[in-house]
Amino acid sequence: MRKIIYLLTFLLLISSCSDDEDDSSDYDLDFKQEMRDFVIALSQYAKAENSNFVIIPQNGHELVSSDGDTDGSPDINYNRAIDACGQEDLFYGYDDDDIATNTEDNEYLTALLDIAKSAGNVILVTDYCYTPSKMDDSYSKNNAKAYISFAADDRELSQIPDYPLNPYNENTNSIANISDVENFLYLINPENYASKTEFINDIKATNYDLLIMDFFFGDDNQEFNTTEVEQLKQKANGGTRLVVIYMSIGEAEDYRYYWNESWTVGSPEWIEAENSEWEGNYKVQYWNSEWQGIIFGNENAYLDKIIDAGFDGVYLDIIEGFEYFE
Repeated sequence: MRKIIYLLTFLLLISSCSDDEDDSSDYDLDFKQEMRDFVIALSQYAKAENSNFVIIPQNGHELVSSDGDTDGSPDINYNRAIDACGQEDLFYGYDDDDIATNTEDNEYLTALLDIAKSAGNVILVTDYCYTPSKMDDSYSKNNAKAYISFAADDRELSQIPDYPLNPYNENTNSIANISDVENFLYLINPENYASKTEFINDIKATNYDLLIMDFFFGDDNQEFNTTEVEQLKQKANGGTRLVVIYMSIGEAEDYRYYWNESWTVGSPEWIEAENSEWEGNYKVQYWNSEWQGIIFGNENAYLDKIIDAGFDGVYLDIIEGFEYFE
């Protein structure tokens, strides 16, 4: 069933694109719409397999607006395809960690998030701050906006914060849908853990409603299996949580299982440039069918592995990849 849905979606995408999109040298494209189409296709594919599968794009929320502006109307198809929006640095961290985000940037981001919120999507905010009073302020300000937030004391996202002692809005609920979430933990870099067992036990000892994590553990890219996923879903107080996987779709990462050691900038042609700020991350022509086939649509694709392991959704990064091409 999943392959049939993908084939139909892929044919629709091809019919809406020009014949030379994949190898275009002048990129005569609507880059925002290409990213919207990518996310929509990915969402349709995943939800055909599991209707409750959660799709959460991080940043790049100009896409929620039909014209990309803060005063635009919601883009109906895109907002229907996603379940939540993840936003970094809304109140703290935009210019530097533990520094309040300036008013102009905060208001711009908030305007876009409110478009998505008005369309029925949950808003998840990650602020980067480590002073307890600022962490408290982050939680308070996000709560006032009815946003769900996480005050990360480490931009590497490699640890469970010592403060606050318990998750903000801690509860004993069993979380079935993203709309039930009252708090979350963003921990995608498990470098401080010696084993998957140690990582799982540390997570099980918490009461976060939502965990955002990586699909792989360690330098040898160990995948989490269905039994381990079920363990990760257990809260310490007897409730259950959602567990979703971080997945970059706007950049290729040379430390992922799909990377071919022969690849370099321009070969394959859809690899555009290495990200100067993140070694080993490469800008990609995200509209390219070969790249999209790495992300979803076959048994070895990234998304398919995540679905088969029993995770509840994906947290999509480098959504703002359109900015590079614009």
